[in-house]
Amino acid sequence: MDRIKRLSNEVLNEYSERFGTDFSSNKQTLNEITVIRSKGLKNQVAGYITKMLQRQAKFEERKQMIIENEKKSQERKKSRSKKQETEVTEEVESTEEVQVDSEPEPVVSEEKTTAEEIVDESKSE
Repeated sequence: MDRIKRLSNEVLNEYSERFGTDFSSNKQTLNEITVIRSKGLKNQVAGYITKMLQRQAKFEERKQMIIENEKKSQERKKSRSKKQETEVTEEVESTEEVQVDSEPEPVVSEEKTTAEEIVDESKSE
């Protein structure tokens, strides 16, 4: 298997733009580029190249998905924080309105305090 990997990597390093993820087209490209007389060896090299390129494509696809998911989660966090900020400011504004509307009324007590009783007694004398 070492020989197949080595040959595949050598061919891929030089002609990477000509190969794709389809085995039959890779086999034809390999026929055009190299002279491999053994049908089995040619199929194994083409298969290994196909497998490598499919793995790369899958890796890139997963990488893009991770990046997109990360962007979406950051957007969600931003929207949540903005929503929380607006809720907090609305609560602050509503409490300010309540405080302005409901000014404390003076407490009127029917019972006289001791100071008032003393003042009343001094006036009556």
